[in-house]
Amino acid sequence: MTQQPDPAGLEAVFVPADPPRAGVLALWAPGGADNAGGGSDESTEGVELVLPAGSRVRRARVPARLVPLPEALPLLCGRPAPPDASASYRAWASAALAGVGLVARGRLRPAASPQGYGAWRAGPLDPDDRAWLAKLVAAMPPTAHALPVPGSRPLRMSGARTLVQAFWDAIADTLARDPEDQVERPAGPALTPFAAFAPTPLADSVATWLAEAATDDDRPGAKLVLRIQPPETQPLGTQPQDEGGTEAPPPFRGVLQLRSAVDPSLLVDVAELWAAPAAVLARLGDRAETDLLLALRRGARAWPPLGAALTAATPAAIDLADADVEDLLARGAEALDLVGTEVLWPRELGGGALSLKARATTPRVAGAGEPAFSLRQMMEFRWQPTLDGAELTEEEIAALAEAKRPFLWLRGRWVRVDRQLLDRLRRRGPRTLGAAEALAAALSGELGVDDEQVEFVPDERIGKLVELLSGVGADTDVAAPPGLAATLRPYQQRGLAWLAQLTGLGLGGCLADDMGLGKTVQLIAVHLHRRSLGLGPTLVVCPTTLLGTWQRELRRFAPSTPVRRYHGGARHLDDLAPDEVVLTTYGVVRRDHAELADARWGLVVADEAQHAKNPLARTARALRTIPAPARIALTGTPVENHLSELWSILDWTTPGVLGPLERFRQKVAVPIERYRDPAATERLARVTAPFLLRRRKSDPGIAPELPPKTESDVVVGLTTEQATLYKAVVTEVMAEIQESEGVARRGLVLALLTALKQVCNHPAQYLHESGPLPGRSGKLAALDDLLDVILAEGESVLIFSQYVEMCRLLQDHLDSRGVRNLFLHGGVTARKRERMVADFQSGAAPVFLLSLRAGGVGLTLTRATHVVHFDRWWNPAVENQATDRAYRIGQDHPVQVHRLVTEGTLEDRIAAVIESKRELADSVVGSGESWIADLSDSELADLVALGSTP
Repeated sequence: MTQQPDPAGLEAVFVPADPPRAGVLALWAPGGADNAGGGSDESTEGVELVLPAGSRVRRARVPARLVPLPEALPLLCGRPAPPDASASYRAWASAALAGVGLVARGRLRPAASPQGYGAWRAGPLDPDDRAWLAKLVAAMPPTAHALPVPGSRPLRMSGARTLVQAFWDAIADTLARDPEDQVERPAGPALTPFAAFAPTPLADSVATWLAEAATDDDRPGAKLVLRIQPPETQPLGTQPQDEGGTEAPPPFRGVLQLRSAVDPSLLVDVAELWAAPAAVLARLGDRAETDLLLALRRGARAWPPLGAALTAATPAAIDLADADVEDLLARGAEALDLVGTEVLWPRELGGGALSLKARATTPRVAGAGEPAFSLRQMMEFRWQPTLDGAELTEEEIAALAEAKRPFLWLRGRWVRVDRQLLDRLRRRGPRTLGAAEALAAALSGELGVDDEQVEFVPDERIGKLVELLSGVGADTDVAAPPGLAATLRPYQQRGLAWLAQLTGLGLGGCLADDMGLGKTVQLIAVHLHRRSLGLGPTLVVCPTTLLGTWQRELRRFAPSTPVRRYHGGARHLDDLAPDEVVLTTYGVVRRDHAELADARWGLVVADEAQHAKNPLARTARALRTIPAPARIALTGTPVENHLSELWSILDWTTPGVLGPLERFRQKVAVPIERYRDPAATERLARVTAPFLLRRRKSDPGIAPELPPKTESDVVVGLTTEQATLYKAVVTEVMAEIQESEGVARRGLVLALLTALKQVCNHPAQYLHESGPLPGRSGKLAALDDLLDVILAEGESVLIFSQYVEMCRLLQDHLDSRGVRNLFLHGGVTARKRERMVADFQSGAAPVFLLSLRAGGVGLTLTRATHVVHFDRWWNPAVENQATDRAYRIGQDHPVQVHRLVTEGTLEDRIAAVIESKRELADSVVGSGESWIADLSDSELADLVALGSTP
């Protein structure tokens, strides 16, 4: 589309064409200016006008900007006329708004153009339309219609009324088509001339039909209406019988009516037409009978059953078989509408008030001591028909299932029954449904059946369970259990109640509190609560580095509870006490899952459950083999990268509640992650809410004693060496990426990201050198400046990097400066790790270097008042976990978080992306680096280019 012209000071006139949509708006300057509207020479052409010449008029060709209708309509209607717009331009702007309004109200009809092309015309016009047309014509200045009448002698100007009606026709012909369809087609399918934008000749049969249908807008006319009238109900035994002796259902009727074209509210039955008052007949026109017969002929071609009316001496109505009415519902009404015949339906036949709900019945759990609900149960699932939301009786259901016609007299009204509904109802026999799936359907209110979401009706037992789940945790009367050597905070008391009530129902859940809010003490309280009920021992599975933490916390908060580590070469489960807590690791679970499965656990706990986030990995599969009546997952990040991680956690704690993994991906994950589908998001939230408890430090009333936390990006420049290396890496690897595809391309992209992050950290890391270090990295210089201030004030700092190699370089640099430091990485043993934490907390060293993987979880390092992220993990959830080593319960000083970002690099650009992903992670979706591998070559080049950040 070309640039819109500036109409200020220009006169306007519409120039009609054939077909109408080819007309143009001509903008010309008074006095014959050489360039109208500021257009280029290519867009400025001439228009022939009738202009005054003294006391006479003359024909003159003046330069003008010719604007096609698809561009003229946004110009005229899309913005107010400029203050210095001419009277002619304002007149055509008013005419354009009126024409668009006609089309919006459906006032358009098919026609044949003078050259035989398919065209749309505006009409018919009602009295208000004609009155507005008269006002437009009266207000038109001469310059607005200064076109010569072709071949006129003497010279005459076009009439304003004729030109406005041609303009309205052009608008109708433009808006009813696709401007992109510019392919000229020969006469063929009847609808093509009325859909394609390119001029398309009409077939002879269509041209004949249009000639028959043509009307004069200045005279009244009538439109055919077919009103569907259901049969009057009769008691069984009084209806007429067919040849087989069975009662034949009374037929539907199609009553013929005429609607006035000038007064659409006037609707007259054809049977009463000739007895109608003269005033009514005048509104229908003197050709009402002709209009009726022509409309019947057109309608019979579109929908053959209407042809029965043509054989009657005085057509007034036709009988309709069930198949006719069903066909009319399926396609006939639309076909009749295309030829100008309106179909009126009774409300009950067009409303689709009859529908099906899914109902499930829960079998009772036999035996004492069983949980209130078992996810392993199978249920019976049947269809439950409803009418306007009210369930039908068994007698009504039987009648509906046996219906042989698509309409049924039900509860005093005729009701339409579609074939799909009948098919489902006739297959009403019980189907199996998993109890977990039924519970999820009851929570969301919908059940997915045959790729469709249908309303779900739970039975009384599941309904009561849903009520219980909606109140889980709200009742905090669950007393602190005997043996708990701690005073729970109010939110921890609510967590205890939630976990105790949920596991008491035979279900599991995920406690997803922020790091530092005391998930461990809440779980210990739950174990003691279940111990008081004699529900068996507890198995805690955690990362190896947290074994010591769990043992210390149990001794501190539950000193009377027996605890053992199932870890190391001498591990065993002999003499397992009924109230014991057994601590093991994910690695041991992978190896010893069979031995662990033989024990009768009362509760199994997965701490830092994101370690089992991949449902197909060995760890997750092994964890699922350990049976228990209740399972609890503990994690501060239930979703790091994809919703499948949430599925993996909840399918372990509450098996089946989110359905099979593949269906979850297709119906939930993809709509939410890719399309942000609000309906899918809401359904997922309703289903997961009872089984996922998420509290943040920032939530009101959660941790009011925590001091403030300040986060800031420290933007640093690259050194000359870094910039040179950065450009060289981009040039070399981007050339390889552009020549690769598939898995190889993804590998190169991730390798490029790693290389660039290492360059941004320090050239020595990328080049695998041990030194020298000073003066070569902007980040290292910024870190030195931060440490000078932090150490001068006697404070302590945590420094995180995702690279162990970078941490070693930083340790060497700090050693050379004489700064006492500690360094924790994945190779540090559990015992040495505990000693490091104790040394830092006691003040033995003010700087603690941590690799993000090893030090991001499970540590309490509240002596630190500063946290430095030397490089970005590009996952807000992981970074927050690392920060929470210092910002957790027990911290009594403000915490400052410093994120080092190199200016003008991919780090700088992705920092903005992280903020948008932070919001996404808070709803349901996390973030990672895999999305970068899916960028196109040009997008990737923009991301990694060295230069100013947009």
